[in-house]
Amino acid sequence: MFGLSNLVSLVVSAFIILPIVIFLREVSYLIVSWLFGVVNPRLTIGSGPRIIKIGIIDIRKYYHIYSWFSYDELKNDSKSAYIFIYSSPILINLSLALLINFLLANGWAEEYKTFWDRFVFYAFYYILFDIVPMFTINGKPNNGMIIYEMIRYGKRVDFNTESFLPKTSDMEQQHKEYMKKIEELKKEREKESGK
Repeated sequence: MFGLSNLVSLVVSAFIILPIVIFLREVSYLIVSWLFGVVNPRLTIGSGPRIIKIGIIDIRKYYHIYSWFSYDELKNDSKSAYIFIYSSPILINLSLALLINFLLANGWAEEYKTFWDRFVFYAFYYILFDIVPMFTINGKPNNGMIIYEMIRYGKRVDFNTESFLPKTSDMEQQHKEYMKKIEELKKEREKESGK
C-alpha cells in the first residue's frame, strides 16, 4: 500500500536523486568535450526563463528533467570525439552505479541504503535508455543510436539535419526570442486588463 513514507521517498527521488543523476549525466558531456577542445560550452539545467547564469552553468525556472549540454564547435571534430562524448553519460552513470552498489554491498552507508539504492536505480535507468540504440518520440536518435551510427557508418544517417548537440549560440538566441515573446504576452495582458 502506498503510504506517507512512500510519498516522502517519491518526493526525495523526484527532486533530489533524479536531478543529481541528470546533472552528473550532463556534466560528463562537458568533461569529455573539454578533452576535444570544446568551444563555448554551456550546461543548462531546466527549461523556461533563466533564473541565473554563472559562467557556463545556466539554471532555468522549470523542472530539471529537461536539461542539456550545448557547444558551438569542437576543435577536434572527429568520429572518435563524438563516440567518446556520447558514451560519456553511459560511462559516468555505469561507473557511479557500480561503485555505489559495491560500497553498499560491503556495508557502506547502511543508514542511507534506500537513498543510494534509488540513486543506483536511476543511474541504471538512464544507462538503459542511453545504451539501447533507438529513436526518441521526436524522431531524434538517443546516445546509443548515435554511437551505433558513428561506429557503423562514420556519420549520422537518420533524416534529422540538426546537429547532435545544440549550439550554445543558437540556444542563447532561442532563449532571447522566448523571453521576448513572454514580455509581449505580458504587455498584451496588461492592455486587456486595463480596458
